[in-house]
Amino acid sequence: MTARTGSLDTVREVYTPEGVALRLPAAGPVPRAMAWLIDTAVRWAILLVVSILVRVMGEAGYGLYLIAYFLVFWGYPILCEVLFDGQTPGKRALELRVIADDGAPVGWLGSIVRNLLRTVDFLPVGYGVGLVASYADPWGRRLGDMVGKTMVIHAPRDRQTLRPPAEGAHAPLQPLQPQEQAAVIAFSERAATLTQERREELAGIAAPVVGIGGALGVLRLQAVANWLLGRR
Repeated sequence: MTARTGSLDTVREVYTPEGVALRLPAAGPVPRAMAWLIDTAVRWAILLVVSILVRVMGEAGYGLYLIAYFLVFWGYPILCEVLFDGQTPGKRALELRVIADDGAPVGWLGSIVRNLLRTVDFLPVGYGVGLVASYADPWGRRLGDMVGKTMVIHAPRDRQTLRPPAEGAHAPLQPLQPQEQAAVIAFSERAATLTQERREELAGIAAPVVGIGGALGVLRLQAVANWLLGRR
């Protein structure tokens, strides 16, 4: 994929191999900080419960608490980001998501790197290095994101609800070339990362294929993708 800065310096525009443009609205330091505070509160709540459970175990319980402390503060963000579509509870509450900087879902390596480098971003205190880096970077990335090749974007929940059900399928109005089929399928797979305005814009371009534009054109275009994929 290739990428360039869009018309706004907070939007990263990525082009897939099929030529589909993804507009990724980068999240700034303020919502990210609020999400971090929520996740910190969740971590301490978990550790409070663990401390109550292991208190009666004496020294053995102290050892278990240290293990739980390590897992909660280091494993919690990595597991949430990889297993829950790039979202910790704090990011979900603020409608944020971690993704790879090419628009793909974040993987284990990217999540591990970005979270391990929090120790550098935190320096000298209060995420000072990370804050400076995020203001200097056009897409608000801290050092961990830059090295891990990740970024945090705004991801409103209503985007996920606009993907049509898998059983909806509709044949294209005209035969499609292989590259056109690939573009339609790519649109369907990446629709959840696009704004509704961008979906409708792409559906308008594909109007000869689906026979309609606008919001209905988006649904029809995704139905064509289902037909191409054999989802009857």
